Amino acid sequence: MGGNSSAQGGAIVFETGVEFSVWSHHAAQIDLCLFDDDGKEYARLPMARDSDHVFRLFVDGVKEGARYGYRADGIYAPDNGLWFDPSKLLIDPYAKAVDGPFRYDLRLGIFGEDTQHLMPKSVVTKDAPVKIRKPLFKPGGFIYEVAVKPFTILHPDVPEAQRGTVAALAHPSVVAHLKRIGVDAVELMPITAWIDERHLPPLGLTNGWGYNPVAFMALDPRIVPGGIAELNETVAKLHEEGIAVILDLVFNHTGESDRYGTTLSLRGIDNLSYYRHVVDRPSVLVNDTGTGNTVACDHPYVQRLIIDSLRHFVRSAGVDGFRFDLAPVLGRTANGFDRNGTLAAILADDLLGDRIMIAEPWDIGPSGYQLGNFPTPFLEWNDRARDDIRCYWRGDGWKTGSLATVLAGSSNIFSANGQTETRSVNFLAAHDGFTLMDLVSYNDKHNEANGENNRDGHNENHSWNNGVEGETAYPVIRERRKADVMALISTLFASRGSVMLTAGDEGGRTQHGNNNAYCQDNEITWVDWKLLDEDLIAHTAFVATLRRRFSVFSDLTFFSGNGDVEWISLSGEPMTIDEWETPSFSTLGMVLATGDRSNRKQTRLAVLFNRSEQHQLFTLPSAGETNWRQLLPDGARKVGGRATIEPRSVAFFVEN
Repeated sequence: MGGNSSAQGGAIVFETGVEFSVWSHHAAQIDLCLFDDDGKEYARLPMARDSDHVFRLFVDGVKEGARYGYRADGIYAPDNGLWFDPSKLLIDPYAKAVDGPFRYDLRLGIFGEDTQHLMPKSVVTKDAPVKIRKPLFKPGGFIYEVAVKPFTILHPDVPEAQRGTVAALAHPSVVAHLKRIGVDAVELMPITAWIDERHLPPLGLTNGWGYNPVAFMALDPRIVPGGIAELNETVAKLHEEGIAVILDLVFNHTGESDRYGTTLSLRGIDNLSYYRHVVDRPSVLVNDTGTGNTVACDHPYVQRLIIDSLRHFVRSAGVDGFRFDLAPVLGRTANGFDRNGTLAAILADDLLGDRIMIAEPWDIGPSGYQLGNFPTPFLEWNDRARDDIRCYWRGDGWKTGSLATVLAGSSNIFSANGQTETRSVNFLAAHDGFTLMDLVSYNDKHNEANGENNRDGHNENHSWNNGVEGETAYPVIRERRKADVMALISTLFASRGSVMLTAGDEGGRTQHGNNNAYCQDNEITWVDWKLLDEDLIAHTAFVATLRRRFSVFSDLTFFSGNGDVEWISLSGEPMTIDEWETPSFSTLGMVLATGDRSNRKQTRLAVLFNRSEQHQLFTLPSAGETNWRQLLPDGARKVGGRATIEPRSVAFFVEN
C-alpha cells in the first residue's frame, strides 16, 4: 500500500484501488468523474461528506495513471459568492499531474456549458520520494533566474525534441554555461500548469511566463512533459554539478481571474473559502494581485494546501527552495499583513524549515510594500537596491551614499528588530521589466506588441539610451552600452547579500524595449544563444569568480566600520561629508577586509567605481610597504599605490 496525499485532498493509491478526497465547506454535493485514456467519461460517482467537510470515495480497481475530475453542485449565486455549476469539470486542487495543458475558452466561464471536452484531466499518481539533502544554496550566492522555455528553445546543442523543457536544463552545454558564469542556484520561473489570460487569445498572444496558475502541484506538460520524474532527474543532475534549484511558485492568485473569468478548480469547488472577498460584499473579489482574484492564504485549508504543495516538491524532486510571487498575499489576513501566520507556518514545517525561502515583498493591495518585514530567514527581492544602482550609473545626483548603502547590504532596511545580517537579494533586472541591455538602450518602454497600446508595464524604469534609442546605434554607442552593462554587473557582484541575474542578461539579450513581455512566447523573449556577447559573458564569469574567491562576499553581517570597510575618495583618504553630499561626485572607493580563498590569507580588496566620462586616478590606501595588484580576467597586474580607472567602469584591486 502506498499513500501519496494529504487527508484533506488528492488521490491515495492502495493495492486494490484509489481513495479520492476533496474539501469544500459550501458544496451540497461533489461527484467524482472517471475517464478512459481517450478522455471519455465512463463513471460519475457521488462522494460522501465527512464531519470535516471532506468529500471522500474509495473506488476499487482504479490504478495509477487513471484520469479523473470533479463536479460540484450547490447554489449558483455569484452575487453571494457562490459559483456551483455541475456542468463544469474541475481539476483536483491536489492533482500532481494533468494530462494536457489548459487552453482558454469562453465557455469555461459560462454557466451551464459543459466543459468536459475543454478541460485537461487530473491524473492519479504515486509519490516516489527522493533522498532529501540540505540545500546547496547558501545566502550570499549567485541566483540565476530562468524562464525554462525561452532559455533553451533556441539552444543549438540541445536536441530539438528537448528544447524548451526542464530536461534541457541538464544538457551538458547548458550546465557548462551555468558553471562558467558561476551560478550557485537556478530559480525556475513557474513550471506548474497555467492558463492564458482571457484577453490574450483574441490578440494572437499566449502567456509565456506561467504566472497564472490553475493547479499548484501539477507541472505544465508543455515545459515538463515528463512530469515530476523529469524535474527530479534535472534537479539531481544539477545537484551533481553543485547547482541548486529554486522554484518560483504562485500562491497569490489563480487563472480563474475575476467574476468574468473561468471556472476550473477552486472557484467551482468553494469560491467563498478559497478566495478573499470584500468584507460584507461576497460578490466582490479582493484584487491585491492585479489579476482579478486573491487567494485566501490565511484560511486553514488553503494554508494546508500551500504547505502540502511545497512539501510535494521537496519530497518528490528534492528542490532546494522556493521564491514566492507577490509574497505579502501569503501573509494577508482580514486585518492586514501578518508575518506570523502562513509565512511562519511554512518555516515551522519539519520538511521545509531548512529550505531557501525568497519573497517578492510587495503586492498592489493596501500596505502591500513589505520589504524588510518578512520573518527570518526569508530572503527578499530588494527593488530599492535595483533602483539605486540604476540611478547611480544613470548619473542621478545624491546617489553616492545610496550606492554605498546597497553595497553594504541595505542595513537601513534589514536591521530592523535587532537583525545583524542582510537578507537582501540584490538584482539589476528581472523577468518583469527591461532586460539589462535594454536598460541602457531605451529611455521608454516599447510594449506595442502586447496589444494594449503601450499602456501596460512600468513607466519609470530609471533607464537611459546613451544618445540613440534602440539596438541600432553607432559602434561607439554600442561599446558605451557594453561598458555600462559591465559596470552594472560589477556593482551587483560587489554588493553584500545574495545576487541575481536573469538568464541571458550576462550576454546582452534584448526584448527590443518590451518591459512586460509575459505574453510574448516568441523570439522577443527567447534567448538567442548565437547573438550573446562573449565579452559580457566573460566579464560576468570574472566577477563571479572574484565573488567566490573573497570571503567578504559570503559574509552577511552588517559592516561595523571598525576595520572591515573603508570608503575612500580619489586621494585614498576617507570620504568627507562634502564628498558624500556633492551631487556631481562621480567616484567611490570601497576597501574591504577579507579572506582570500586562493591563498588562505587575510588581505584587503579595493573596489573602485568611476561613473564619469573621464579616466580617474585613484591613490590606493597604504600601510607601510603595501603594494596593490589589479585583478583582471586574465590574471593580475601590479599597480603600486596608484591606479587609473577607465571611464564608466568598476575595477578590483587586491593588496599584496
